[in-house]
Amino acid sequence: MIQIKHLSKTFQNPDGSTITVLKDVNCEIEKGEVISIIGPSGTGKSTFLRALNMLEPPTTGEIIVDGENITAPGYPLDKLRRKMGMVFQSFNLFEHKTVLENIIYAPMELLKIPEAQAKEEAMELLKKVGMAQKADVYPSSLSGGQKQRVAIARSLAMHPEVILFDEPTSALDPTMVGEVLSVIRQLAKSGLTMLIVTHEMRFARDVSTRIFFMNEGIIYEDGTPEQIYEHPVHSATKAFVNRIQKLVYEIDSDNYDFLQIHTDINRFCIKYNITGKQDLAYSLLKEMLFTHMRTFRPLTFRLTHTELSDVTALDFMVEGLNDSPLTDAARESIHPQVKELIEEQTTRGFRVKLII
Repeated sequence: MIQIKHLSKTFQNPDGSTITVLKDVNCEIEKGEVISIIGPSGTGKSTFLRALNMLEPPTTGEIIVDGENITAPGYPLDKLRRKMGMVFQSFNLFEHKTVLENIIYAPMELLKIPEAQAKEEAMELLKKVGMAQKADVYPSSLSGGQKQRVAIARSLAMHPEVILFDEPTSALDPTMVGEVLSVIRQLAKSGLTMLIVTHEMRFARDVSTRIFFMNEGIIYEDGTPEQIYEHPVHSATKAFVNRIQKLVYEIDSDNYDFLQIHTDINRFCIKYNITGKQDLAYSLLKEMLFTHMRTFRPLTFRLTHTELSDVTALDFMVEGLNDSPLTDAARESIHPQVKELIEEQTTRGFRVKLII
């Protein structure tokens, strides 16, 4: 469906210097594929997506869509935009139009669909994304997640063959990410061809038929989710997909700011979409610091979350300690609350790790 040949993109800085964001990118995309594009920030993921629909015309190379070279001089880009929809980070809704008016505008103007038909189709799309009840309101009254769902419906209204999603959840409050990802999951099951730039590792693994790992301006690795996440070829891919997020606190005395730690745990759980573990993490931390390990100071506390495996752990390290700080009574209290209780001697001291 899409062939990309020797694609590159170079930008010129104000001082006259240049930076090459894409370097000789080559790939083929088949109809019905759902491709997630992952990788570190600044490696050309969004530029690659924008080049596909010529929002950022490539410096060199060719993009062939349904047998036509869309990079050829004079190619009618309005024809391309009818085939290829795009959902942006920042929604880009018309603030002076209602939700319904936002959706019917392009089909009526560009596809010449009669107003009654456009409205009927728009309402069906709004039902699909759970926004039918907001048809007559203006975007200013919507949450970020609701705006993004409207933006998805607006893109679908053009009957595209391909939809490009440029980090569709990056501008959202973490509490709203799930509702947008749920809509994209539904679309993935419908057979629509999609390319999704995302930092949501578990989502990318679950929804995709194929993953592009981009690094240093190229498609560094291309494979199935199983290949990319379970058997990556390159060490850079392995390091990226196994990211571990963490909070670390050094507790030297009883005069630490427990309320600040509590606040930080809440933010951490919201950011990484693990709010279901928030109350348990807080409860266990409180029990460990105020009861089972109250006499052990200083200690290092770490809250970690591995995005890919969805493993969350509370880690308590006491340096110079040779035996476990936990009593039998403490173990009896902790065991029913956790998936695993690990007590281990380390070169630094003794660690108690609670997997939740």
